[in-house]
Amino acid sequence: MSVTTKKKYVVNEALQRYQLPDEKHYIVKIIAPRGNNLHEVITPSGSTFLVSMPTKFRQTIFIKRGDYVLVEDIEEGDKVKAEIVQILLKDNVKYIRSQNCWPKEFQVVQEAEHNDDTSKDDMMPPSESSEDEEEATINPSEDKLMQQL
Repeated sequence: MSVTTKKKYVVNEALQRYQLPDEKHYIVKIIAPRGNNLHEVITPSGSTFLVSMPTKFRQTIFIKRGDYVLVEDIEEGDKVKAEIVQILLKDNVKYIRSQNCWPKEFQVVQEAEHNDDTSKDDMMPPSESSEDEEEATINPSEDKLMQQL
Protein backbone atom coordinates (compact mmCIF):
# COMPACT_ATOMS: atom_id res chain seq x y z
CA MET A 1 0.00 0.00 0.00
CA SER A 2 1.47 3.35 -0.99
CA VAL A 3 1.90 6.25 1.42
CA THR A 4 -0.86 8.24 -0.27
CA THR A 5 -3.30 5.36 -0.03
CA LYS A 6 -2.51 4.93 3.68
CA LYS A 7 -3.12 8.64 4.30
CA LYS A 8 -6.46 8.50 2.47
CA TYR A 9 -7.49 5.47 4.51
CA VAL A 10 -6.56 7.15 7.81
CA VAL A 11 -8.38 10.37 6.91
CA ASN A 12 -11.51 8.49 5.81
CA GLU A 13 -11.42 6.45 9.01
CA ALA A 14 -11.15 9.61 11.13
CA LEU A 15 -13.98 11.33 9.26
CA GLN A 16 -16.43 8.44 9.00
CA ARG A 17 -15.87 6.24 12.06
CA TYR A 18 -17.80 7.22 15.17
CA GLN A 19 -16.59 5.31 18.19
CA LEU A 20 -18.10 5.57 21.66
CA PRO A 21 -15.85 5.32 24.71
CA ASP A 22 -15.99 1.96 26.46
CA GLU A 23 -14.24 0.39 29.46
CA LYS A 24 -10.85 0.40 27.67
CA HIS A 25 -11.14 3.83 26.02
CA TYR A 26 -11.83 7.25 27.47
CA ILE A 27 -11.98 10.87 26.32
CA VAL A 28 -9.26 13.38 27.21
CA LYS A 29 -8.51 16.97 26.20
CA ILE A 30 -5.19 18.02 24.66
CA ILE A 31 -3.43 20.63 26.81
CA ALA A 32 -0.11 21.04 25.00
CA PRO A 33 2.19 19.32 22.51
CA ARG A 34 5.42 18.05 24.07
CA GLY A 35 7.35 16.98 20.97
CA ASN A 36 8.27 13.59 19.52
CA ASN A 37 4.57 12.85 18.91
CA LEU A 38 3.75 13.21 22.61
CA HIS A 39 0.91 15.36 23.91
CA GLU A 40 -0.01 16.39 27.43
CA VAL A 41 -3.68 15.73 28.20
CA ILE A 42 -6.14 16.26 31.01
CA THR A 43 -8.80 13.75 32.01
CA PRO A 44 -12.31 14.64 33.17
CA SER A 45 -11.14 13.96 36.74
CA GLY A 46 -8.38 16.57 36.35
CA SER A 47 -5.25 14.40 36.21
CA THR A 48 -2.64 15.18 33.55
CA PHE A 49 -0.23 12.85 31.77
CA LEU A 50 1.40 12.24 28.38
CA VAL A 51 -0.12 10.31 25.50
CA SER A 52 1.61 9.12 22.34
CA MET A 53 0.35 9.49 18.81
CA PRO A 54 0.56 6.26 16.80
CA THR A 55 2.42 6.24 13.51
CA LYS A 56 -0.76 6.01 11.43
CA PHE A 57 -1.80 9.53 12.54
CA ARG A 58 1.63 11.16 12.22
CA GLN A 59 1.99 13.62 9.33
CA THR A 60 -1.62 12.88 8.35
CA ILE A 61 -3.92 14.40 10.97
CA PHE A 62 -2.79 17.27 13.16
CA ILE A 63 -4.16 18.13 16.58
CA LYS A 64 -3.89 21.29 18.62
CA ARG A 65 -4.61 22.54 22.11
CA GLY A 66 -8.23 22.11 23.07
CA ASP A 67 -8.91 19.14 20.80
CA TYR A 68 -10.42 15.98 22.23
CA VAL A 69 -9.07 12.48 21.62
CA LEU A 70 -10.05 8.96 22.54
CA VAL A 71 -7.18 7.15 24.27
CA GLU A 72 -6.36 3.66 25.51
CA ASP A 73 -4.09 2.94 28.48
CA ILE A 74 -0.70 1.34 27.81
CA GLU A 75 1.23 -0.66 30.35
CA GLU A 76 4.81 0.16 29.42
CA GLY A 77 6.34 3.47 30.43
CA ASP A 78 6.06 5.71 33.45
CA LYS A 79 5.55 9.09 31.81
CA VAL A 80 3.52 8.06 28.77
CA LYS A 81 0.38 6.41 30.11
CA ALA A 82 -1.87 6.11 27.04
CA GLU A 83 -1.99 6.02 23.25
CA ILE A 84 -4.38 7.92 21.00
CA VAL A 85 -6.95 5.62 19.41
CA GLN A 86 -9.08 8.22 17.62
CA ILE A 87 -9.01 11.97 17.13
CA LEU A 88 -12.47 13.35 17.86
CA LEU A 89 -13.59 15.84 15.24
CA LYS A 90 -16.70 18.05 15.56
CA ASP A 91 -19.05 15.43 14.11
CA ASN A 92 -17.62 12.76 16.42
CA VAL A 93 -18.15 15.00 19.45
CA LYS A 94 -21.76 15.71 18.39
CA TYR A 95 -22.41 11.98 18.01
CA ILE A 96 -20.93 11.14 21.41
CA ARG A 97 -23.01 13.90 23.03
CA SER A 98 -26.16 12.62 21.35
CA GLN A 99 -25.46 9.20 22.88
CA ASN A 100 -24.98 10.80 26.35
CA CYS A 101 -21.44 9.46 26.66
CA TRP A 102 -19.67 12.85 26.80
CA PRO A 103 -17.95 13.61 30.15
CA LYS A 104 -19.88 16.21 32.16
CA GLU A 105 -16.66 17.99 33.18
CA PHE A 106 -15.81 18.74 29.55
CA GLN A 107 -19.40 19.78 28.85
CA VAL A 108 -19.19 22.59 31.44
CA VAL A 109 -15.80 23.78 30.18
CA GLN A 110 -16.94 23.89 26.56
CA GLU A 111 -20.12 25.81 27.41
CA ALA A 112 -18.08 28.35 29.40
CA GLU A 113 -15.69 28.83 26.46
CA HIS A 114 -18.65 29.32 24.13
CA ASN A 115 -20.21 31.90 26.48
CA ASP A 116 -16.90 33.78 26.71
CA ASP A 117 -16.69 34.01 22.93
CA THR A 118 -20.17 35.46 22.60
CA SER A 119 -19.69 37.92 25.43
CA LYS A 120 -16.54 39.33 23.79
CA ASP A 121 -18.51 40.06 20.63
CA ASP A 122 -21.30 41.67 22.62
CA MET A 123 -18.87 43.98 24.39
CA MET A 124 -17.58 45.64 21.22
CA PRO A 125 -18.19 49.39 21.11
CA PRO A 126 -20.94 50.53 18.75
CA SER A 127 -19.78 51.41 15.27
CA GLU A 128 -19.93 54.98 14.08
CA SER A 129 -22.12 56.20 11.23
CA SER A 130 -21.49 55.11 7.67
CA GLU A 131 -20.35 58.63 6.70
CA ASP A 132 -17.42 58.41 9.10
CA GLU A 133 -16.50 55.01 7.73
CA GLU A 134 -16.46 56.34 4.15
CA GLU A 135 -14.20 59.20 5.12
CA ALA A 136 -11.82 56.84 6.85
CA THR A 137 -11.41 54.70 3.74
CA ILE A 138 -10.43 57.50 1.36
CA ASN A 139 -6.84 57.30 0.24
CA PRO A 140 -5.06 60.65 0.93
CA SER A 141 -3.40 60.67 -2.51
CA GLU A 142 -6.80 60.28 -4.21
CA ASP A 143 -8.16 63.13 -2.10
CA LYS A 144 -5.40 65.45 -3.41
CA LEU A 145 -6.16 64.43 -7.00
CA MET A 146 -9.84 65.22 -6.50
CA GLN A 147 -9.00 68.68 -5.15
CA GLN A 148 -6.79 69.47 -8.16
CA LEU A 149 -9.59 68.64 -10.61
